[in-house]
Order: sequence, then structure tokens, then C-alpha cells
Amino acid sequence: MNLDYLPEDCFAHILSLTSPGDACRCSLVSWSFRTMADLDSVWDKFLPSDHAEILSRLVCPITYSSNKELFIRLCSPNLIDGGKKMFSLEKSTSKKCYMLSARDVSITWACNPLYWTWRPLVESRFAGVAELITIWWLEICGTMNTQMLSPKTVYGAYLIAKLADRAYGLDSLPSEVSLEVGNFKSQGTVYLSTRHDQSRKQAAAADLEHEHFSKRIRTSRQRVLEGDHGGGLSERKDGWMEVEIGSFYNEGCANNDVKMSLKEVKGAHLKGGLIVEGIEIRPKIELSDSTALKYRTI
Repeated sequence: MNLDYLPEDCFAHILSLTSPGDACRCSLVSWSFRTMADLDSVWDKFLPSDHAEILSRLVCPITYSSNKELFIRLCSPNLIDGGKKMFSLEKSTSKKCYMLSARDVSITWACNPLYWTWRPLVESRFAGVAELITIWWLEICGTMNTQMLSPKTVYGAYLIAKLADRAYGLDSLPSEVSLEVGNFKSQGTVYLSTRHDQSRKQAAAADLEHEHFSKRIRTSRQRVLEGDHGGGLSERKDGWMEVEIGSFYNEGCANNDVKMSLKEVKGAHLKGGLIVEGIEIRPKIELSDSTALKYRTI
């Protein structure tokens, strides 16, 4: 069968059931394929259903002449909500991605200049970042509603940060991470360091061997040596580093808040030098229905 003889609307409907990548590949087959693959009716299916509302929240309006061009522009990060969030589409799947800026998350005592300072940073996509001066109680929390995200999708939440040259005390003990949505809750521990092998843990634990630490701290230190903890900060292509807070499956039929947190409040030692850009929520791998059942809580 020669596909060139298919009615235009029929072929456009077939393409709309594929993916943005498939539509682009089809456009290379022939001139007639390209004409149909570029139709607004095809790319309208790849745009989020609430794209008009998202466009109204952009800090800098974008111009476009077709739905395909609009899709391409939305695949690049765009500031929304007065510059407090970043929105983009994942190019291969058209799933929604968000980043909450440091201003849009809750950082304990961030308004106290003795503990945190707010400043612009050339590498940041936001107007300002939060840099930890010194504190013993580290707690960063973020919230996002599931209705803002793509349905039928596994999402991961990541703290996006850097370590200043003067960073200290951040990985003496592991930080606790948790993610809660509906009846689902995940918990774990991570190190705010790119060096988190067993020998480093033991060296860090030895450094904490001081008489003024309480019994609670010594117990926590023992867990560092014996427990099975998560990884540390990993480098990103954009020059920042990230650490995963948790993941969840967004069914899309409920209206729940995703509550994310990273904290280290068990140690009595001071820490500083953490530069926080925000929390990113982005799609992870596509799962089969059976695999997704363990995430199906909302």
C-alpha cells in the first residue's frame, strides 16, 4: 500500500498517536510526508492540553507560527510564575518538566542573613540562588501539585545545587530525603558530596569523634558506617549538580500535592557552602503497567 494515497487527515491522525521524534523522522521520508508531519493537528496532540494556560504564565512571551514551532520553543526552559519556576517539555516524549527555584521552595531560616545569603549567580537560570553561610539545621522542602504534571508518568525529584569552595560539614552525616504524595511515601539518605565511598564515610565518622557530641550523634555516626546509604551529588551537563530526592508515579486522575524534602538535623555540627538553585521534577523511564503498580498511589 502506498501511504501517499492515504487521506491527509487519516495520516495526520496516525502520526499524532506516535511521538514527536517519530513525526520528525517521518518528515524525512518524502515531501508529502513532511507536509503532513508538520500539520498543526499532529503537533497539537504533542502539546500539553493546558498549553494556553502555561503560555499565559511565561515571563517572556514567545512567538510562533505553527504548533510544531511552539512545541520546539517549549522544549527549551522557560521562566514562568514571575520567574520563580522553570517549565519545559521533554523533547522525545512531550512530558512536562518543572524546576522550582530556591525562592519557590521552603528553606528553614533562609530569611536570616546570619545563616543564608541570597545572591545572583551567572550560571543560574533564576534571578538569585540561596547560599548557606553556616547552620547546623539544614532543611529544604518543596511542593508541587500533581495536576501540573503529565499523567501516566513516573517522575523523579532532584535537588539542584553546587558546592562552594569553602563548603564544609555537609557530608559528615548523610542527609535524609523523603517524597510523599497521596498514600505513597519514600525515604532514603544521600551525601551532599561527590565522594561517598566507604573509606570517605569512615574518615568523616572519625572526624566527628569529639567529646562534646551527644550520644545521639554517635548513634547516627554508627549508622553511617553500618547502613546502606544512597549516592551523592552527580554532575549535570549544565554545570550544576543534582541528588535524587525520590520518585513517584503520577496517575493523573487525582489532585494531590507532591511533598519533597532534604534535611540533616541530627548532627550538632556546623555546615556551610551549599548553593541551592532549586528542585527539579522531571520524567523518568517509561514503565510497563505491571512495573508501575508499585508507584500507583495517586
